[in-house]
Amino acid sequence: MAVRVIGIIGAGTMGNGIAQLAAQNGFDVVMRDIEDDLVQDGLDTIERNLQEAEERDIIDEADVVFERITGTTELKDVTENASFIIEAVSEDMDLKQEIFKELDTEANSDVVLGSNTSSLSITEIASVTDNPERVLGTHFFNPPVKMKLVELITGHNTSSETVEQAEKLATDFGRESIVVDDFPGFATSRLGLVLGMEAARMVQEGVASPEDIDTAMELGYNHPMGPLKLGDYNGWDTRVKVGEYLAEELGSEVYRPPQIVKKMVRAGDYGVKTGEGFYNWDEEK
Repeated sequence: MAVRVIGIIGAGTMGNGIAQLAAQNGFDVVMRDIEDDLVQDGLDTIERNLQEAEERDIIDEADVVFERITGTTELKDVTENASFIIEAVSEDMDLKQEIFKELDTEANSDVVLGSNTSSLSITEIASVTDNPERVLGTHFFNPPVKMKLVELITGHNTSSETVEQAEKLATDFGRESIVVDDFPGFATSRLGLVLGMEAARMVQEGVASPEDIDTAMELGYNHPMGPLKLGDYNGWDTRVKVGEYLAEELGSEVYRPPQIVKKMVRAGDYGVKTGEGFYNWDEEK
């Protein structure tokens, strides 16, 4: 089935980012969240980002792109129209299972259901559905409109047809995809969390400043962005959840968030989305 309309569950940072990416590549989008204010915040962010992209000659006709996106609080608006649905809510297994149980009941049987989880088990998410073969992980990276990778994660029952449709969608989005098995942390989070948490420990121990650690990885190892700046973009609140989860699942303390990260999160300093993390993003703006 050709994908014509993309459904997005969640209008936060990743949800609105994926919605913008889809619209920029010619898809119609229905983006849903549970409250009108959350939906409007997501739409406002997309509209602002599109206008900035047009001003920088990255895209043409921002208004035309924005018109492809519809916001809603009704799940049926997504399930009645979308032929590929991507869930992009917080990293909470109970919440994701609740959403996928609803989607499995309401969406047509040929609709692919993807989760933007960066670490949680796709097999466990799909276990609450009657059609687990159409469920897979569709892990985009922040910000989706700039990051070129989509990590596709196959659950125990994910069908090859589902993977093929997801690979096709990634290509249509102008993204490169990799396929990994459903194992804690997949490929990217498992490696990325080790680097990010160790970099934070180095700051805590006074080894070097965040700026110098990031510069070392950018210039010394050719990383496009240092691990602390990347953590600010991803959000340390999410990284704490993922780190704690991987530490338990894999039995390794290298994933455990150090105190400096826990304190930042307790203070509400998550990174870019709050304006403060290892860097001051209000000053950047």
